[in-house]
Amino acid sequence: VTVPWPRRLRGRLRVTPRALFDERHRLDAAGRHRWQPIAPRASVEVEFSQPDWHWQGDAYVDCNDGDRGLEEDFDAWTWSRTGHGTETQVFYDVAGREGDAAQLALSFDDAGGSRRLATPPEVTLPRTPWGIERPTRADAAGMARVLATLEDGPFYARSLVASQLEGRPALSIHESLSLRRFRQGWVRMLLPFRMPRRVSRASPGTGEP
Repeated sequence: VTVPWPRRLRGRLRVTPRALFDERHRLDAAGRHRWQPIAPRASVEVEFSQPDWHWQGDAYVDCNDGDRGLEEDFDAWTWSRTGHGTETQVFYDVAGREGDAAQLALSFDDAGGSRRLATPPEVTLPRTPWGIERPTRADAAGMARVLATLEDGPFYARSLVASQLEGRPALSIHESLSLRRFRQGWVRMLLPFRMPRRVSRASPGTGEP
């Protein structure tokens, strides 16, 4: 059921990975938080019968898991994904609450190979309307700009960014997460409205939701 206007959403989502990866990366020195790039490049087909929406395009599948809440160990992080032909480049920058930082710069190809990249310089992009910082990686300052802000919230933003990486034009999906903002009480009060949860009761005798 959709929000804020309740209506039924029915359809099928099909994701087809170009390659699958089982490598996992630690995001903190203690190893309490991990990230796994399951399918850095995939194709997606969306077919809805209600409403009548259909589209297809590129997709990305990953997984974050941890032993405790992100806000307990991190202040912020930024992430971006860029497609270059048969390669996908991912840049991950994490800022810990104790002043520590972690950086990942990786390239994944459609044949199932991965390699580490030299980390490009950090470039500052304009803050979001909610005031969230969104630094990114590019070959040099002035070589990155925000084309569109796709999602803008009090602690999270997703953007479409144009830049240059390894001497080539790059179009990236970029994410910024502020855990400093997330820890504030007024933001927590907004969560039930921003990310509502709907729970279905189990059908008698089936054990299924």
